[in-house]
Parts: sequence; structure tokens; C-alpha cells
Amino acid sequence: MQSEIDKGNFSHILVIVTTSNIHRADSTIRKDGTGPRRTKVLIVDDEPAIREVLEMILQEWGYDVRLASDGAEAKEMVESYDPDIVISDVVMPQLSGLDLLRCLKAGNPNRPVILITAHASIDLAVESMKQGAQDFVTKPMDYPKLRAILKASESDIEMRQTSRTLNSQLESGSGFGEFVGSSKAMRDVYDLIQSLSSSDASAIVTGESGTGKELAARTIHRLSKRADGPFIAVNSAAIPETLIESEVFGHEKGAFTGAVGTRPGCFELASSGTLFLDEIGEMPLQLQPKLLRVLEDGKVRRLGGKQEFEFDVRVIAATNQDPRVAIQEGRLREDLYYRLTVFTVHLPPLRDRKEDIPLLAQHFIAEFNKKHNANVESMRNDALEMLMSYSWPGNVREFRNVMERALILARGEWIETIHLPVDLRHPSPESSTKIVLPLGITAAEAERELILKTLEKTNHNKAEAARQLGLDVKTIRNKLKSYKIED
Repeated sequence: MQSEIDKGNFSHILVIVTTSNIHRADSTIRKDGTGPRRTKVLIVDDEPAIREVLEMILQEWGYDVRLASDGAEAKEMVESYDPDIVISDVVMPQLSGLDLLRCLKAGNPNRPVILITAHASIDLAVESMKQGAQDFVTKPMDYPKLRAILKASESDIEMRQTSRTLNSQLESGSGFGEFVGSSKAMRDVYDLIQSLSSSDASAIVTGESGTGKELAARTIHRLSKRADGPFIAVNSAAIPETLIESEVFGHEKGAFTGAVGTRPGCFELASSGTLFLDEIGEMPLQLQPKLLRVLEDGKVRRLGGKQEFEFDVRVIAATNQDPRVAIQEGRLREDLYYRLTVFTVHLPPLRDRKEDIPLLAQHFIAEFNKKHNANVESMRNDALEMLMSYSWPGNVREFRNVMERALILARGEWIETIHLPVDLRHPSPESSTKIVLPLGITAAEAERELILKTLEKTNHNKAEAARQLGLDVKTIRNKLKSYKIED
């Protein structure tokens, strides 16, 4: 019977597939508790022989199949049977396949509709695409290809279901404040932030670059009794050493060359609020005892000034280094560290909480859909697997940049592997963990190569590169100047 079908009855068939919102035939969703739920398919054709042959083949493939003899009957069955897929002839009395397609898409735009026709034409193809068609298969019927199309549609629907589940989790608050993630490591962070928010104690936030240390500080501030006060952030690694004292303490007019006016420091600006001292381990050593005294006295004097100003500030510091190592190396005063660290909040690197990556990806898809006026649904499974297998040296900051790039490059509903950076698609473990130097290279040249390669690996984050190399940021900056590379 199969050979007769291939030679005759089905030689005129064109199959057009649209994307859908269905379960896989091997889904783990149970039906009546007896086993996996089978994908439901409604076959619509006014020729009994075609209906029966398709029913037999699809049942062999594991689908749950129902039959309708025309479009009108099909519309009624859709209401009661609620098929995952509809396979329909185009030419039928009363209601054509295209008309049925429009009706079905109006009720459920994600349901796949496969159209069968004896009169394949460009005009039909164009019209079908306008109605949401995704693929075409011409007859003689290639049944393996048809089966592959059905499986691909089921895969899309499984991803849609996952996308909806993740979106639902995001809407219900699967995270804390602006943090996204429900891993054990992050839940511990949330609990500590919640406890800190109810007190006025100082704290130090540790973690690699890109893990969200400033976000943690802002969350503590927003949930605290100081929420109505200012939040002032100062990055000790980003301010030139000649200006940082003025930035922290302020200055009076004429205090130094270029001081053309009076400027309050960050303690005055943050009064009644929170002062965030980022990269505290990079603060010049000679400034640290002055900072300690200000913290202990609760008073600050501007550079060049005589008057002391009282302030009411909560201080939260942060570092991407191990504070104890910085103390041992003489880059951070021990007494300042203990003054700041009533509490320590450690943010785990992304590689240690990879179970949060699917939720993070969906969060950034929603964010960048709005920003770029896009309509990306989610990620293909193989693209998500690439995200899961990558080590993310730049943590969530790097992840966010990768997701924005991928969404911009995506042209359809799905982010594919081709939309991801080459480093993720073709990782090179050897090159990512080792630097090969040629024989005869000088020590200075080797040092230069090591610094530049580490900067490249950390997306030119000088503070993170300094941490990995065991140097301070000032040394990195001086080296770049000696290489005649812009800081």
C-alpha cells in the first residue's frame, strides 16, 4: 500500500508548515497518569483515502489523530479536541484550507497548520507565507522530511513552553530586587542583603568583576530606611590618584591649582543616604588612614578648609580582590578593612551558578526586546547549551553584552548559535588558559604580552586584569602608558 501511495495518490501534495505551541510527542506531561501525553493532530480532507493514509502514518509515528471531512467540521472539532497540529487540504467545499488557516491562526496564532494541495503555485506559496507559513514540502511525498518538520515544530513548541515558564517565573519575582536567579548561592545572597537592609551597619561586597557588586549596594540602600536619601558611588580605581582625595573629601576654592570653586566631597553629598566605595582595594594607601579617621569621627574637612562637616552616611565598600590578600600585600590597611566589614556579602561568579543562566537569558531577551523594538521569543536549545558551557570570565556584565548582541542579530523568533560570538561557538581551551610565547622573547616583552592578553580576556577591565595578575590598577595603567596604549 505504501508503494501505491508514493507512486500515485500523493504525488501532487504540497506541505506548508507554520510554527506552533505544542507538546513533543515524547513529552513528560502525563495523560490520566498513564503515560506521556501524545501530540494531537487533526487531519482535514474531503477525500477519505487521503485522511485514512495520513491517519495510519501519523499513528505509527506516535501521534494522537482525529479526522474531519471538511473545514466546517474541522472548526467544530478544534473547539472540542483542541489539536496541537492541523493538517488540511486546500481545496475543499464551503471552507478552503487557506480560510481554515486564517480562522485557526486567529484563535491560536502559534498552532501549526499544514496545508495539502494538488495545485502548488508561487501565488499559493506567497499567500501561505503571508498567513504565517514556515516551510514547504512538495510531492512525491518525502515522509522522513515531513516527520522531521513535525518534530522541528514540536521542538519549537517545547521551547515556547519553556519561554512562557521562564517569563512566568520572572513575573512572579524569581530573584530579588533587580537580581535575577534562584540558585542556592543567590538565595543566600538575598537573605544576607535582606538582613543588612534592616540595619545601618557598614558592609563590604566582594566578588569578581561583573557579578553585580554595585547592584547589591543599591539594593541594600533601596530597601533600607535611607532609601529616600542619596546613593553616591565612587570608584577608587577609575579616579586619577591626584583627584581622588578631592573626590572623597571635597575642596575649597584655591585649595590647589585648578580648584576654581568650592566642591563638597562624597561624604557630604551622601549625607542621610549611602556612600558606595567601589574597588576599595585600589584606593591609594596614603589616603586610607584619612578615610579611616573620617569614618570613625563622623566628620570631614574639605581640602584647603578649616571647618569640619558632620555627616550621617552609611558606607558600603566593594572589591573584586580577596581583601585578606590585599592586606597581606600591603595594599589595604587592616584597620580600615575591619572598620568597613561589619558584614561581608560575597557575590558568586556566574560559572558557579549556571542554573540561573536560562532565567537570566530570558530576562535580558525581555529587556532588549523593549529597547530594540524586537520580538525574539527565546533561545534555541543548542544556543542555550553554548551559554551553559562557557566559563563567563566577565560574569553577568559579559553575559548581558552577549545577549544584547545576539538579540540584535536575530532576525526571527529565536536566537540561534550563529548569533553568538565566535569565542562561544568555537571555544579554544588552550588559547583561553595559556599564552604561548616565542623563544628568545625578552622578559619585558613577555610581561607586555601577558598584560595585554589578560586585558583582552577580561574585556579590557583593568581592575579585573590587575586582580588576575596580582598587580594593582595603577601598575596596569603605567604599563599601558609605557606601551603607548591609551588608558
